[in-house]
Amino acid sequence: MTRLEAHHLPYREVNDRLRALIAAGEKEIEVHGVNGHRYLAAGMTGREVTLKLYGVAGNDLACFMGPGIHVEVVGNAQDGAGNTMGAGRVVVRGHAGDIVGYAMRGGKIFVQTGVGYRVGIHMKAYRERVPVIVIGGRAGAFLGEYMAGGVIIVLGLERRGGSPVGSFLGTGMHGGVIYVRGGLDPRFLGQGAVIKELEEEDRRVLDTHLAEYASFFGLDHRSLLAEEFVKVVPRSHRPYGTLYAY
Repeated sequence: MTRLEAHHLPYREVNDRLRALIAAGEKEIEVHGVNGHRYLAAGMTGREVTLKLYGVAGNDLACFMGPGIHVEVVGNAQDGAGNTMGAGRVVVRGHAGDIVGYAMRGGKIFVQTGVGYRVGIHMKAYRERVPVIVIGGRAGAFLGEYMAGGVIIVLGLERRGGSPVGSFLGTGMHGGVIYVRGGLDPRFLGQGAVIKELEEEDRRVLDTHLAEYASFFGLDHRSLLAEEFVKVVPRSHRPYGTLYAY
């Protein structure tokens, strides 16, 4: 394990040093003193390596990240974590900001507590590349907006009587699926999103992703599955098909 001090380094130099260490064959790198450094792990790909970031990761953490890179934030992440991420894994042991997983095309993001607004918008999937976001707490409004593929799971573990999601859930979604633990008031649904009954495949998907999520945060995934989930899917693959053409 190699330790890198980032207190007085600009984000470009932090990334340059990380790339050099990865190229040298390091398998685990700790970065201490992360204080709003943006673009950390941006575009990184290659051999299997774990980057453990201590502090607050800045905007666009792991954007465009590829296979082989596993990022763990011991703290919070600001906006845009996983922006257009193609593969790999991000674990946030805290809160994450707005537009997490924007246009995400693969990989997994696990957030221990809550997230901000417009998380998972424009997510896409292709064949075996299915992006996944699991949120332990509450998600803000417009979750899954214009979602085209992938899986979003909201557990609502930190809510106190309120809704686990904000308004306009799944607005304009035309692919993918959103699972909300513990029930959902239909008033929170956005245009184009509908509630459906869970099928056996849905339970398999939940079991797989929640087992992995629970392994990072010391939870019992079976207890997470004990409460019922609501499944939200698009009403149509062309929710605005007649808006611009007839």
